[in-house]
Amino acid sequence: MAPIRVVLAEDNRLLREGIAKLVASQPDLEVVGVAGDLPSLLEVVESSAPDVVVTDIRMPPTGTDEGIRAAGEIRDRWPNVGVVVVSQYADPPYAVALLADGSSGRAYLLKERVAGADDLSRAIREVASGGSVIDPTVVEMLVAANVRRPQTDLERLTKREGEILGEMAQGKSNAAIARTLVLSERAVEKHTNSIFSKLGLSEEKDVNRRVKAVLLYLSET
Repeated sequence: MAPIRVVLAEDNRLLREGIAKLVASQPDLEVVGVAGDLPSLLEVVESSAPDVVVTDIRMPPTGTDEGIRAAGEIRDRWPNVGVVVVSQYADPPYAVALLADGSSGRAYLLKERVAGADDLSRAIREVASGGSVIDPTVVEMLVAANVRRPQTDLERLTKREGEILGEMAQGKSNAAIARTLVLSERAVEKHTNSIFSKLGLSEEKDVNRRVKAVLLYLSET
């Protein structure tokens, strides 16, 4: 079986060489290119046709999120190439951005928890086969961030109320909504009043609650 072809991207030369040695020590992995910044990474990927890219998050030219942006561009241009992000930052927004278009062929590892060649090589093999690996610390932070996220008014709506508001956003009357969802008009009216209540839309002069509810719906969806 042909070895898994790997490209490494890390702006710290000593660290890049160290990772290259770790990867090259595995008989089923082959380093086919290295890069120290985002532009050169994309050039190397294009020229060497790797199976997996192992990249840091922060690299030149801006030192912010180059690794994440590289993962997105690689998915667009070379969808069969996996990406393993190895970072010192357990930052939920980075993980969310990395996985925004799906977790298949993606891994997010923390440098401090990559003990050696075995941890990294396992992630490379998993990603090469279309799987995903997310460091448990990152998963915990994602869960915690979601728990802390304040609930919006729209999230307080029941599934049926959400469906009715969605139909309302299409400009449908209560009668039309009732026909679409196979409900009575009375039931639609009842749900509509509940929607207004949960969204804090009281009856006020010169305020169309229906329009305001739709505007809230569209602003969040």
